[in-house]
Amino acid sequence: MTIEKISILIGDKLEIAVLDYDVDSPAIQITLENGWTKKLSGLDIYECLGKIIQSLPDVKFLCKGAKINVRPSSMSSQMSCGIMAYEHKLGVRASRKDLVNIFQYDDQDIINDPKMQTDFFYRWLESLKNS
Repeated sequence: MTIEKISILIGDKLEIAVLDYDVDSPAIQITLENGWTKKLSGLDIYECLGKIIQSLPDVKFLCKGAKINVRPSSMSSQMSCGIMAYEHKLGVRASRKDLVNIFQYDDQDIINDPKMQTDFFYRWLESLKNS
């Protein structure tokens, strides 16, 4: 298992969440500062993070993996177990320079429902047809 620490906001309080993840059998165990813990599994680590985000709607996860426009490709999911993902821009094809680590800090365009990321991804795909 590998440990990452990410910033979260609970209300107006900034805290650190500990994410203990396993890429061999994709799962993340989250531990909050108050000791609360939960473990979720999925197809890759990105999906596991999405499940955690969805299960804690009052928590704002300050990382790239919680950003509306971040999603791994099939290849990045397979090669990095979803830890590396693309930060998409409408009308612009993704390139290697758009690859980000889902645990990297970010506080812009953060979502609390992974469906919003899926919806953005399809909008992004459609935007490529018009550019």
